[in-house]
Amino acid sequence: MPSSLALSIVVPVFNEEENLPILHAEIAQALERLGPQGQSAEIIFVDDRSTDRSLARLLELHERDPRVCIVRFRRNYGQTAALAAGFDVARGRVIVTLDGDLQNDPADIPAVLAELARGYDIVAGWRRKRFDGFILRRLPSLIANRVIAWVTGVGIHDTGCTLKAFKSELVKSMVIYAEQHRFLPVLSAGSGARISELVVNHRPRRFGQSKYGIGRALRVVLDLTAIKFVTQFSQRPIQYFGMMALLTLVAGLVFATFALISLHPGRSASGGWLASFGEWEMAVVTILCILFSAVVYFALLGLLGELAVKVSGMHRRSTLDRILSELHG
Repeated sequence: MPSSLALSIVVPVFNEEENLPILHAEIAQALERLGPQGQSAEIIFVDDRSTDRSLARLLELHERDPRVCIVRFRRNYGQTAALAAGFDVARGRVIVTLDGDLQNDPADIPAVLAELARGYDIVAGWRRKRFDGFILRRLPSLIANRVIAWVTGVGIHDTGCTLKAFKSELVKSMVIYAEQHRFLPVLSAGSGARISELVVNHRPRRFGQSKYGIGRALRVVLDLTAIKFVTQFSQRPIQYFGMMALLTLVAGLVFATFALISLHPGRSASGGWLASFGEWEMAVVTILCILFSAVVYFALLGLLGELAVKVSGMHRRSTLDRILSELHG
C-alpha cells in the first residue's frame, strides 16, 4: 500500500516530560515552514515505557494536535526498538527522526528535507559543534565514529546523531535491533543507497538526565562486528568462511612443522606406534586433529552459507516474478 502522507516525524521518548511540550511546539513551528507538506505531516512519539509523566504530556499534545500519534511499549526496549516501531507505523513517504531531549533542533528539519530532495535516500545529521561532556560523550563518540568509518568504509562523521531523514521504503524493509539504529546509513549503503551528511545544530540538555553512558561502547562494538559481517559477507559467505578455513589450515601446518622439529626421535616402537608417543606427542596429535577438523567445519559452513544465499535469492526472484506477473496481468 503506498504511503498516504508526505512526511512522518518519529521521536523516541523515555522520561522527557519537561521537554515534550517545548519539543512539540518547535516541531510544529518547523512544519509550518513546509507549507502543505507540514500541515499534513504526522508526529509519532514512541514512549519507551517512561516512568515519569511523559505519557500524560503526550496525551495532552494529542488532544491539541491531531497530527500527534502515540505508540507506547509494554516495557522498556531501548531507542533502536522505539525507532523501529516508529518506522513500522509511519505512513509518510519521508521519515525524519530526532531525539526527545531537545538537543536536536527541529528547526533543521526543512534543511534536512531539502537535502534529501536533491536525490539522496538518507541525510544524516552531523553535530559538528556538540554541547556534551568531553570525556564521557564527545571523546568516545569521536573514537567510535572513526572506527566505524574505518571498518565499514562509510564515511559518516556522526553516526550517533538521531536527526536523520530517510525515504520510507528504505527503512521499512530493515530489521534493526540492539544498538543498530546508529548503523542505518551503513546498512543502507550496502544496498546502494545514496547518503548525504548535513551539519545541524546541537543544543545543551535543558531538562532531565542523559540516558547514554560510556557503558554502551561495548554494545556498539559488538553491533559493529555483526554489521560488518552482514554487509560484507552476506552475499558471498564462502569468501568469509573460506578465509577462516585457510587461516586455520596455515596455523595447523605451522604448528605441525614446529611439532615435528621439536619431537625428539629415536623412541622405541616395540609396543606399536601409539605406544611410542608420550604425553607431549599425544597432545600435539590432539591439537592437530582439532585444527584440521576446524578447517573442514569452516569450509562446510561456507558451502552451507552459499546454499542459503542461493535459495534466498531464488525465493526473492520468484516473489518478484509473481508480483510483476500480477501487475502485467
